[in-house]
Amino acid sequence: MKNFILSLIFVTLATGALRSQEKFGRTLNIGAGLGYYGYYYGYAPALNVNYEFDVFKNFTLAPFASVLTYRSYRYWGTKDFPYRDYYYRETIVPIGVKGSYYFDELLNADEKWDFYAAASLGVAFRTVRWENGYYGERVVRQSASPLYGDLHIGTEYHFAPKAGLFLDLSTGLSTLGVGFHF
Repeated sequence: MKNFILSLIFVTLATGALRSQEKFGRTLNIGAGLGYYGYYYGYAPALNVNYEFDVFKNFTLAPFASVLTYRSYRYWGTKDFPYRDYYYRETIVPIGVKGSYYFDELLNADEKWDFYAAASLGVAFRTVRWENGYYGERVVRQSASPLYGDLHIGTEYHFAPKAGLFLDLSTGLSTLGVGFHF
C-alpha cells in the first residue's frame, strides 16, 4: 500500500510538471478599500500596494505596504476648556509580506480567472494626531501590538493579457484594485 501511494504521488507530480504552469508572480497590485485595525469600531479608508513574485508552483510572496486612516472624537472638557467633542486622526501603516496560494488548477478555472487564499504578516506603524486645544488623556488604545496579521480570499479577472481587476476580501483590509502583470 505504501508503494502504491508513493507511486501515485510520483505520477501526479510528473504529470503536473508536464502541464503548463501559470505564473502568478511579477505582478504589481494596487487596491483601495476599507480596513479595520485594532479597537476602532468601524472601517477606515485604506490603500494597499504589493508586488508578487513566484516562489513555487501556485504560490507567491508579495511584500506590501498599506495605509489606513480615520478620524474619531473624544468628549472632554474642564473648567478652563469647554466640554465638547475633540477629534484625533489615527494613521496606521502596515508593512510586511503576503503569501498567496492559487487554486486555479484545483478548480479548473478559465485562464481569465485567478482564485486564491492568502495570509499577511508584518508590523504596523501608528501615529495619532490630536486637535489643538485638547489637553485630556491622549491614549487611544492601551497596549496595541505592532504585529500585523491578516487572512485573505480573493479573485482576479484578467481583462487584458497584462492587466486584471481583483477583489481581495480579508479579516482586516479588503480591497478592490488593478493588477499589472510584467
